[in-house]
Amino acid sequence: MKIGDLARRAGLSVHTLRYYERIGLLPRADRDGGGRRDYDAAILTWIGFLRRLKTTGMPLREMQRYAGLRRQGDGTGPERRALLEAHRETVRAQVEELQACLSVLDAKIESYRTADTAGKGTAP
Repeated sequence: MKIGDLARRAGLSVHTLRYYERIGLLPRADRDGGGRRDYDAAILTWIGFLRRLKTTGMPLREMQRYAGLRRQGDGTGPERRALLEAHRETVRAQVEELQACLSVLDAKIESYRTADTAGKGTAP
């Protein structure tokens, strides 16, 4: 599939895909007779995984490290697992922090709701 098609299907810009390829997050694409990138559809699964890592705040350098280990093959499984386990702990801590923030927001919203119901206007 051509880079424009991949960009549409992956929900990324062509520029981002080229950048990811340049920094080693994506493997170098095969080229067609005209020298244009020609990706296999299977790359979408890998891009989806990269997007999850990015969404969860994994630093680009760690994503590159993971991609490099992946390219080296199955022998790097323990290192990749350790990298993901460490990131998982970071994500869990972020989720806990967000949950605490959500609880504060819920309490504040409830205080406004209670004040409105009691006809007292808005709470602090």
